Amino acid sequence: MKTAILRLLLVLVLSLGLATPAAAEGETAGWWNKEWSYRKAVTVDTSPSGVNVSGAIGRTVVLVRLHSGNFTFTDAMDNGADIRFVDSDDKTPLPYHIEQYDAATGIATVWVSVPNLTGGEKKKIWVYFGNKSAPVGADVPGTFDPDYTAVYHFSEKPGQPATDSTANANSAKVAPPGVDESGIVGRAAQFPGQGALTIDGSGSLAMTAGAPFTFTAWIKPQQLGGQQAIFARGGLAIGLNAGVPYASGPGISVSGNTAVKQGEWSHIAFVSDGKAFFIYVNGTEQGTAAGAMPALDGPISIGGATSQPYTGALDEVRLSKSARPAAMILAMAQAEGPGGKLVSVSETAEKQSSGSGVLSFIVSKLEPIDTVIIGLCMLLLIAAIALMTAKIRYLNAADKANKRFLRYFDAMRDDFRPLDQAEGVSPEEAAQLNRASPLARLYGVGFEELYERVVAAGARPLSSQAVNSMRAAVDSQFVKENQKLDHLVVILTIAISGGPFIGLLGTVVGVMTVFGGVAMAGDVNVNAIAPGIAAALLATIAGLACAIPSLFGYNYLNGRISALADQMRVFIEQLITRMAEVQANAAQAFNDQN
Repeated sequence: MKTAILRLLLVLVLSLGLATPAAAEGETAGWWNKEWSYRKAVTVDTSPSGVNVSGAIGRTVVLVRLHSGNFTFTDAMDNGADIRFVDSDDKTPLPYHIEQYDAATGIATVWVSVPNLTGGEKKKIWVYFGNKSAPVGADVPGTFDPDYTAVYHFSEKPGQPATDSTANANSAKVAPPGVDESGIVGRAAQFPGQGALTIDGSGSLAMTAGAPFTFTAWIKPQQLGGQQAIFARGGLAIGLNAGVPYASGPGISVSGNTAVKQGEWSHIAFVSDGKAFFIYVNGTEQGTAAGAMPALDGPISIGGATSQPYTGALDEVRLSKSARPAAMILAMAQAEGPGGKLVSVSETAEKQSSGSGVLSFIVSKLEPIDTVIIGLCMLLLIAAIALMTAKIRYLNAADKANKRFLRYFDAMRDDFRPLDQAEGVSPEEAAQLNRASPLARLYGVGFEELYERVVAAGARPLSSQAVNSMRAAVDSQFVKENQKLDHLVVILTIAISGGPFIGLLGTVVGVMTVFGGVAMAGDVNVNAIAPGIAAALLATIAGLACAIPSLFGYNYLNGRISALADQMRVFIEQLITRMAEVQANAAQAFNDQN
């Protein structure tokens, strides 16, 4: 509740200085389902501005990375069950499933099946969310097309068997030897040089002679020496030879031309189209040879084979009974790897029946620490405004009361008397002047000092010591008046000097959090960075919004306080001189009479 109030206050304050927010992506011309409150555009870009893929890709699975920079987790269910993906026609739901969804950290990875993808285009699909009563909509087996015979995300918890994400249920009976929490997408399987996964043969995994076949995987080898099998079945082995990807078996001999990097993720693919074999590394073809696949059956080994152990991590292992096109393999490598440009999520969410303001979108991306710092700046600004208002009211009342008092003071001439006994001054007005006029209070102190000395000295003129004593008493009151004028003005100096630094601190912490979140999500693009940085900059804006009015107010008040102080100094000189002169003249007249 407090966070919502602070954000509302921030929007109200910033809206005074910012232009009218732009509309989101336009009014919602169509809406797939009215029970969902929000949607965002997801662009799959195979044009030169994206991954620059040419040729037909067909139906493919793309990875959509959601994080706090491009998705408002608070508007969706805590487990992401209300997320839906809809094709560009805004009518056809797309199969998808969630590999990872953590609303607390603001990170999610979702696999979406996109139909009829072609190179050189920008295809827009929609992600809908914001239906707290929606049932789970994920379709794990429907996400991958029927040509996928086995897909392993390795997203299971430690100790759990590797599960096939296709409808074929070709799951392993045991868990991988280890788990790598920093996989290319969520968790990955870790192999320490022993303990490969075994997948039993099945009808869906049958491989007849001459049939097409594709194997893809993300690998992170921990050592490059010798031969390491990543996939093995019968006489076929796909793996690394001194770090160079290769495939060998009956009638099969093909390898890449460069070694992968040790300790870094690389995407490898082996494709057989019935006429030739191809090796791809990070989406680029590196080797080819003529030939066709032999008939293979029996169990499949992943993560090592007899006399060819694998040491390293594996992620996103996929087997297909079709020859995947080169465009699909490139798109796959570019979409899933760090800094992928294939998929981008719109910065701005559309709300049903209306667009969303840029400013409100930025505010929604605030990190908790920035919200606290902005709230602190706003409280400091409120305190500064309250102080300036109170001081200006006090100074206005003092100026008005001083003018009235001076009229009565000038009318007294040399006939000094208590203010409530002055001609034309009622007791009520005298009390009001003593409350509001600093000059009246100085006069009151001076008159009391004069009266005491007249009673004590009688008809004698005041001595220089007595005059100095009167001046000291009035000066003491002058100091009190100055202290009253300067009371709490330090709040303005704190706001002026501290506000920008507090705001800068919030911005630095916010930017650090954004980059940390992007690093954790593995999604490096402007859509991932821009919203968080824009939100972090609000902290600096809040600091400046606190400092700038305080600076103008401080200078204005300082000028008026100085003017009032000068007026009091002049009055003190005039008052003491006139009182001493009046007493001297009275003493001289008394002596002349006697």
